[in-house]
Amino acid sequence: MEKHVLLRDLDIPNIREIDIYQANEGYAAWRKALTGMKPEEVMGVVKDSGLRGRGGAGFPAGVKWGFLPKDVFPKYVVVNGDESEAGTFKDHQLIAKNPHQVIEGVALCAYAVQASTAYIYLRGEFAEPAKVLQAAIDEAYAAGLLGNNVLNSGFNLDIRIHLGAGAYICGEETALLESLEGKLGQPRLRPPFPAVQGLYAKPTVINNVETLANVPPIVLNGAQWYRQFGTEKSPGTKIFCVSGCVNKPGNYELPLGQNTIRELIEMAGGTPEGRAVKGILPAGSSAPILPASALDTKLDYESLAAAGSILGSASFVILDESVDIVWAARKMVRFFKHESCGKCTPCREGTFWALRVYDKIVSGQGTQADIDALVDVANGMANKCFCLLGEFATSPILSTIKHFRADYEQFVREHQNGTADEYRDELLRDHAIQVSGQHV
Repeated sequence: MEKHVLLRDLDIPNIREIDIYQANEGYAAWRKALTGMKPEEVMGVVKDSGLRGRGGAGFPAGVKWGFLPKDVFPKYVVVNGDESEAGTFKDHQLIAKNPHQVIEGVALCAYAVQASTAYIYLRGEFAEPAKVLQAAIDEAYAAGLLGNNVLNSGFNLDIRIHLGAGAYICGEETALLESLEGKLGQPRLRPPFPAVQGLYAKPTVINNVETLANVPPIVLNGAQWYRQFGTEKSPGTKIFCVSGCVNKPGNYELPLGQNTIRELIEMAGGTPEGRAVKGILPAGSSAPILPASALDTKLDYESLAAAGSILGSASFVILDESVDIVWAARKMVRFFKHESCGKCTPCREGTFWALRVYDKIVSGQGTQADIDALVDVANGMANKCFCLLGEFATSPILSTIKHFRADYEQFVREHQNGTADEYRDELLRDHAIQVSGQHV
């Protein structure tokens, strides 16, 4: 059953307006913190809640905040709203429909670590949500909830929005920092870690939009209130983005560990025409695909890991029996090849050659040996890339061949005398896009 801790816009019309937000306990946690809590107490309640990062890694948020040195200033809070993972659209809804809860979460994080400036980094395509968020920030300033001496507490806080340019790599936190500083969006060598030397070489907390939207109700209601949802190791609720072969794609907020993948698909209206599920991508293109035998896996970090994949950003892309797995894997590899920043050789060259082999197979010139060649290319990339983009790029290759090798072998056999028109047209279109420099 859904529980709306974050997606409150589904229950409260126009909650993005500050008056309505405040009439529904909005900014109550912010007032509580500034008037009656020390920064370390705010950090402590978030740590005790067990809130894990919702951007993909699932690292405990309060623990991450505690890594910042206490005696180095200035400090920064950076919000990762790049949201470029395929099938992920939860942050978009939070920013556009419930922006004040995001702002309040950012403010509480800033107070906890004693940062006076916060930047919200949004993907370049978020022009309209950015306008909504900026309007909400302006409302908060006008209400005295941001700016100098907030609520006569002596604490100062400025929040600014920065729009990227649509690069997937900028979802990686150090590449995001490089972009925010006006540099080429490429990942940094670590250590030093952002908690020690982040934005402008100063201590920096980087959290996802959804992560920080959880903070106001946690501070207001307490850690034990939050822990009543979810499991011991995966507390709270999580927004699950569901798309692909379902009748009701959208965002669904559920307590972690309460439901299964099968139940999530049923909430999303099931598959078109009741077709059988063939594969599940639990975290967009980045996650290893799971076969239909995993449909009864619980929706939490530990259960997805035990099943052989990751929960990540919980962007569930459902593939039914009408989807060609080889075609789908090629689409994902093409995406990673296009989005590779080119900084490290394994990712830059590996994605290039993997796509070449897929194109050979899809064009009807593939052999059974090419399937093994794909595995060799992916293994040559695994654990050798500068950042996780290259590692993620191996997932659609290795996991689809692991679970659906028979589909690859059948594809090669059936297309040895020439590929079908739909594949030929796609290859020609992709080549034209590569030559022109466009991306669709």
